[in-house]
Amino acid sequence: MHVILGLGNPGPDYDANRHNVGWWVVDRLAYDWDLGPFEREGRARLARGTVQDRDVTLVKPTTYMNRSGQALRFLADEVEVFDPTRQLMVVVDDAALEVGRVRFRPFGGAGGHNGLKSVTGALGSEEYARCRVGVGRMPDGWDLADWVLSDMPAEDEETVVKLLPELTHAMESWLQDDMDAVMNRFNR
Repeated sequence: MHVILGLGNPGPDYDANRHNVGWWVVDRLAYDWDLGPFEREGRARLARGTVQDRDVTLVKPTTYMNRSGQALRFLADEVEVFDPTRQLMVVVDDAALEVGRVRFRPFGGAGGHNGLKSVTGALGSEEYARCRVGVGRMPDGWDLADWVLSDMPAEDEETVVKLLPELTHAMESWLQDDMDAVMNRFNR
């Protein structure tokens, strides 16, 4: 089983926030892969199906960003079939990258991102893949929390939305266990 965890915050007030880019990605994946609607399970909404002969679970935590790791509790029953070092991808916004930039990594630190800190805490390890999607560098005079919880301007949102089909292709490549190919082809 492969898990793609899109980080974000629940509720309509957060839909267009920079911090919800992870949800945008998994929503697009569910659409492109025809996985149907997300169903509530524990502290998350899940969409499950088969993609390229792989069992896939898309996860949208409903715990708010700083507690995103709690959404992984559903995996406790599936430990025998899940290896986070090879089968977990976390999709997250990155306020240190320009809008539309993408960075895939096979592992790494949280880089100050509280959602990634929570996932790392829940797993007890930084050994999981991540896809960082640029939401624009924070301007001088802004507080980081205010920046990531602000809505994207239409032009920036359009840039990210145009990127989503490419991220579907990147995730399909990752499902074939080829992270080096994903980084070489899709990092920009």
